[in-house]
Formats: sequence, C-alpha cells, structure tokens
Amino acid sequence: MRIETEAAVDSGGIGGGAATHTPATTGGEAAALSRTVALLFAVASGLAVANVYFAHPLLDRMAEDFAISHGAIGLVMTMTQVGYGLGLLLIVPLGDLLDRRRLIVGQSVASAAVLLVVATASNATVFFAALAVMGLLAVVTQVLVAFAAGLARPDERGQVVGVVTSGIVIGILLARTVSGTLADLAGWRSVYVVSAGLTLAIALVLARVLPAETRTPAATSYVRLIGSVFTLFAEMPVLRIRATIAMLIFAAIVTLLTPLVLPLSAPPFSLSHTQIGLFGLAGAAGALGASRAGAWADRGFAQRVSCFGLALMLAAWLPIGLMHWSLWGPIIGVVIIDFGLQAVHVTNQAMIYAERPEAQSRLTAGYMIFYSIGSALGSIASTLTYASAGWTGVSILGAAISATALVFWAATRHVGAKSE
Repeated sequence: MRIETEAAVDSGGIGGGAATHTPATTGGEAAALSRTVALLFAVASGLAVANVYFAHPLLDRMAEDFAISHGAIGLVMTMTQVGYGLGLLLIVPLGDLLDRRRLIVGQSVASAAVLLVVATASNATVFFAALAVMGLLAVVTQVLVAFAAGLARPDERGQVVGVVTSGIVIGILLARTVSGTLADLAGWRSVYVVSAGLTLAIALVLARVLPAETRTPAATSYVRLIGSVFTLFAEMPVLRIRATIAMLIFAAIVTLLTPLVLPLSAPPFSLSHTQIGLFGLAGAAGALGASRAGAWADRGFAQRVSCFGLALMLAAWLPIGLMHWSLWGPIIGVVIIDFGLQAVHVTNQAMIYAERPEAQSRLTAGYMIFYSIGSALGSIASTLTYASAGWTGVSILGAAISATALVFWAATRHVGAKSE
C-alpha cells in the first residue's frame, strides 16, 4: 500500500488554483494499514475526543463547585470548543508539514499534563483556561484521522475513515457513561485524573506502534500552510458544502447532549450520574450501526447515505421531545440521532478526501473547524434555551437545526454526486 504525498509543492502548490494536485509516492512501499493498527487509531482518537466531552454529565457538579449558574455553565463546553477550533486551524495542518507520528505523540503527552491541571483547578479562571488548552490539544484526534486516510488505498479510504471515525463518535458518547460513573464513585475531578493516566499510556503505545512515514512533507512555511486551508475552501465547493452540513449536524447533537443532564438529574427522574451516563451506551449502539457508511460512500452512494442520515436526525427529535412522558423516548431518539450523525459525518469526510488526497490534514482542519463552530454554538444555545423554555424548547431548537441541515443538503445535493 502506498502512502500518498504531494507531488510538487512550490510557490503555487499550497495556495493557488494552479497547484498540481496529483498524488505521488516517495519511492517504496509502505507497510499495509492492518486492521489492528486501524483499531488502534480508533481507540486513540476516541480517548482524545472523549476529553472534550467528559464534562457533559458533570455540568451540575461543576456549577456547584465553582459557583456558576446553570444558565452560564454551558461555557464549559464553549471554552473547550473554542480551544478545539483554534487547534484545528493552528495544529492539524501541521500534519502536512511535519512528521505526524511525532506530532501525535507530542500532543498526547501535553494533553495528559493539561488534564491534571483541569483536575486540580482551584478557581473558575484556571479551570476555563485549562479547558481551552485541553480542547486545543485534543485535535490530535483529527491528525490521527488524516494519518489513517493517508495510509489507506483510494478504494478503501472511506472504509478506513469510517473505522477511525467510529472510534471518535463512540468516544464522544461513552465519555458520558465513563465520566458519570467515575463522578459518582470519586467526584468529577477523578474523571480527569484517570484520563490523564490513560492518555499518557496511549501516547507510549502510539510511539511504539504508529508506522513510520515515508512521504515528503510539504515544502512551505507555516504561515502559507495555514493560509492554504482557506484557499482550499475557495477551490472546493464540496468542502464548503460538507463543512456547513458538519456545522449543523454537530450543533444538533450538542444541543441534545449539553443540557441532557439537567432534566434527568432533577425531579421527577433524579437519576444518578452513572444512570445518566448510560445514555451514551444507547448512542454508541447507533454509531456502531452506521460504521459502514464510509464503505457505502466508496461505492458511490454518498448522497443517498447523506439524505437518509439527515432525515433520521430530524425524525429523532420527536421521541427525544417526549422525555416527560417516558424515558424510552430519549433513549430511542439518542440511538436514531447518533446513527444518522455517524453516517453523515463519515460520508462527508470520504467525499472531501477523495477530492484532494494530498491535502488530508488541511482538509481535516477546514472541515472540522465548522464542526467546532457548530458544537460551540449548540452548547451555549441549548443551555440558554433550557433555562428559558425547558426541554420542549431544546427539542424544538434541535429539530429546527436538523431540518435546516436536511434542506441545505437538498439544495446542494448535485455537488459531489458524480457516482449517483
């Protein structure tokens, strides 16, 4: 299996529309990306992104510890997403410039140190600052995605991205279960202590197992490399469209996840953090069900998968909105919405990587910046909506965002539909 690299990166290769986009090899066969290594990519990515989402079921306890109101506690997720967005722009593109194995291991070790700062923060200022830095470093998960995509053959790239992205989505969802259980056993700070230890351990494993790169890194300056992320948006309509869809679908899912702990922990439910965290297991089942979405995209069904996934995300808000009648409503809704999210997200990535395989790290950065924007907006909008309109208001907001995503897809579906 060959590792694809940029054939020629000169004064026009990273910025201008006249750049040469033909992939090239560096002379020599790379070791095949085995299923075991692909699963390691998935586990490492899931752990890294879980650090961003551990706080979801802990918001009420964090609010009490730092004397923050429920209306403002959404800033916990917003600050993390702001840091994540900056990392996507400033760190992820480095994967096209530097050795990605060293970049991944370095970020992981630094993340372990910052997680300890979050766990020991004595005031809200240090806490929020540490969360922002934690989000900045958590973008290692996207460096891993781009690395895996670069190791895959073109005809199986969507499938490989699907495997790694499944790890990410499952990490997001199981973060609720793990953090809720640990918080009940030893307090919310223990979540970040345990994560620091696991993150350091996975860094050591990655240092030993990640395959060495044989590609030729982009020959350009850091400033031009970052600028080329914006150039890609100008050159690629499919990137603009799929990034916008990503912004909307992640705004919708975070609209569900961020305030979910508030009604479930209050009467009449009064669930423990462990019980609330179990909702993540339902979402993980849905995400696993859509793990084949990348393979479907490889076969030319990207637009059909997009339509189906977006329609499911919209339909899921009906049972989610029935929480006060039965908890089975949100449980079923979580499975459906996460199935749809995973299908669309993997399809988005498969489509953009197919367009410009030599720029995987920068494509990942540009695409995921919109994901981060959507997540940040969803976090603060949902907590404010819950404070003023309760769970019904949150459900209406989420349904409106999902409907917007479906309408936007319908209006732009002709782009990237070459095989359908």
